[in-house]
Amino acid sequence: MHHLSADLEVGDALVAAVHPLAGQAGVRILEAGGNAMDAALAVAAVTNVVLPGHCGIGGDAFLLYYEADSNQVYAINSSGVAPSGASPEFFRDAGFAIMPSDGILSTAVPGQVAAYSSAHRFARLPMPILFADAIALAADGFPVDDALHSWIAREAEKLLRHPGNREVFFPGGEPPDAGELLVQKDLARTLRNIAEAGSDAFYRGEFARAFYATARALNGLYDGTELAGHTAEVYCPPSVTYRGRRVFAPRPVSQGLIFLESMQILEQFDVARLLPGEADLVHLMVEIKKLAFADRNAYIGDPEVIPFPYESLIAPDYAKRRSAEVDMESASLGPAEPGDPLGDTTYLCTVDSAGNACSFIHSLSHLFGSGVMVEGTGVLLNNRAGRGFSLEVGHPNCIAPGKRTMHTLNCFLVLGDDGSLWVGGTPGGDGQPQWNMQVLSYLLDFGMSPRDAVDFPRWTSFPGTDPASFDQPMVLKMEDRFDGATVEVLQARGHVVELGGPWEGGGEAMLIGRSGVQERWRAASDARSRGIVLGY
Repeated sequence: MHHLSADLEVGDALVAAVHPLAGQAGVRILEAGGNAMDAALAVAAVTNVVLPGHCGIGGDAFLLYYEADSNQVYAINSSGVAPSGASPEFFRDAGFAIMPSDGILSTAVPGQVAAYSSAHRFARLPMPILFADAIALAADGFPVDDALHSWIAREAEKLLRHPGNREVFFPGGEPPDAGELLVQKDLARTLRNIAEAGSDAFYRGEFARAFYATARALNGLYDGTELAGHTAEVYCPPSVTYRGRRVFAPRPVSQGLIFLESMQILEQFDVARLLPGEADLVHLMVEIKKLAFADRNAYIGDPEVIPFPYESLIAPDYAKRRSAEVDMESASLGPAEPGDPLGDTTYLCTVDSAGNACSFIHSLSHLFGSGVMVEGTGVLLNNRAGRGFSLEVGHPNCIAPGKRTMHTLNCFLVLGDDGSLWVGGTPGGDGQPQWNMQVLSYLLDFGMSPRDAVDFPRWTSFPGTDPASFDQPMVLKMEDRFDGATVEVLQARGHVVELGGPWEGGGEAMLIGRSGVQERWRAASDARSRGIVLGY
């Protein structure tokens, strides 16, 4: 018997998801004999339907999976490349100073379906069973809530530029009210084709033909070869050691690397002598964030196009050198200088009674992605190329044909020799590595429970990696639950502080894990969201 609760904290098999329908789908799969990967795929499929603005099969996915039988951690990166006609010269000649944030020119090849196909090797149940709930919810509809209504209304201008969105998101000419059913029959058919025929149905079949027809009609830059050439990467992910445990994150093009670099630098400090929520710890973490982001912005692009020994950024010796640059009495007011190492999204996590665990993140990038729906398929396309690429010639992340942009998506998995295991993550663009660092430190340095770690007052240092805002002044955004004395000390050290509401410091952080092999799973889903934990 599964339990539906936002406060369920202990169980033998658990699912943390941002939408109850997605969580219920995952628990049904666990009860049917599926493992953590089966549950993750079912949850992800449903979120593609019930959170159409945040994720979808027109977007990308990254995930980490712990396979208990082999005691091995695997990762899957599946983000797509820029179209064959893309170049910085094209965009500059078209009058763009930075990449466009919506429309067909902002899109990259969707990678998520290839991630599902590659991840299925770790699953037990056939794909039609894993996709069944998603297909039914798309075909028959699900009740719109206030949040989805407001998201559609907010992005109406972008969505209404493309005819395929009108029937789905504006029945009768208006966004559906809360309580009305949102029906996506074209999407149901696309999902059914993928479930029955695999990823070829998407990258080489009916969807691919519709994709290229839509791109041609909108004067896109695709030549018809890009989708068939897409593959997901399956590999053993990089890790760092933090407080005696191995912390894993996806490798580039995911910027999980800067989360690992941040943790490796934080490892150089005696954090446990500090106090969570007080100025010294906040200041230390903020300054570390600036160093790691500076390295990401200076060095990292698609390693298949611009090779770079990214492992050097997470080497202990480099972390020691970077840690010496932290001034505990004064904030860096601009983007930090890079070192010399050579000299809007949905997160979910699942665990099962056999000890397997999955950390999974997927996204369209901005809300409703590019706004482009592929005609007749129900699939909204991402705007990842527009969100990520630079037009600066010579920059490692400059757009080029067949190149993947650096990616904000990342998640983490922590493994200890004592049998401890934690999976976690959050949506939120450049906030992800910052919030993940905070949550993991609270958990491992201060022994907080999952609930306390994800609910603790949160800060965000801005800007990060977005080319549209990179040159803006540094600001430290803090939830107003921080003590006033902490804020005053940070301001005295030079931080420009902006206070937000009490629960405005992040996305939907989720965390599931155990402190030892004999322990039951413990979990939390962020109070900042409507997320839930389900299980038994």
